[in-house]
Amino acid sequence: MNGPGQCKVLVIDDEIETRRLLRIGLEHSDFEVVDAATGEDGLGLCALEEPDIVVLDMKLPDLGGLDVLKRLREWSDVPVIVLSAVDGDQTIIESLENGADDYVTKPFKMTLLVARLRANLRKRGSGEAASSALSCGSIDVDYGRRECQVKGRKVDLTPKEFELLGLLMKHEGKVLTHKFLLENVWGPANAEDREYVRVFIKQLREKIETDPTKPEYILTEMGVGYRLTDPEND
Repeated sequence: MNGPGQCKVLVIDDEIETRRLLRIGLEHSDFEVVDAATGEDGLGLCALEEPDIVVLDMKLPDLGGLDVLKRLREWSDVPVIVLSAVDGDQTIIESLENGADDYVTKPFKMTLLVARLRANLRKRGSGEAASSALSCGSIDVDYGRRECQVKGRKVDLTPKEFELLGLLMKHEGKVLTHKFLLENVWGPANAEDREYVRVFIKQLREKIETDPTKPEYILTEMGVGYRLTDPEND
């Protein structure tokens, strides 16, 4: 990472006005910005500049954004936030399943993009994925003891509820698709049974949310999946 308080963002977008808008907004939020107008240039800059995070448009004049993402994932695990103006959920789902860490749809609010950037950078910098104990707001999960506490109070979870919450905790801030959750909790044979996820998310919310009808931790990304977030940081 490029020093305290300043992270380098690589923007790959063919629209000059979008790149200008992103540069102004991100630099105002204390990010260092480098940008590229094509997929090939973006891949080259990613290798040369070693950014802390990438903002990737899906529609580029040479390579498709999905192709850029696939090639990038062959040699880099840099966090990638996809910018998508494409109607429908399929492009978003495909990008997440091919290695994107998050997405923001166009037109977008700069404050939202900055929040997503910072959330993904926090997750990467804290090394949460390798920890045996994770916290998100008032939720604490201990994998060694297979225990969950909310506001210091032990919450009894079934084995599948614990696996589902643990997966969301390990990927805090990232949108996890229905397919990803199903394959990793219930196995590949159940990858299309979305009802499993819906039922268990409902059960989890009843156990960890203050008001399950207005969830603050487990948020629904319509048509795509779910995201675990810390309400104190959003």
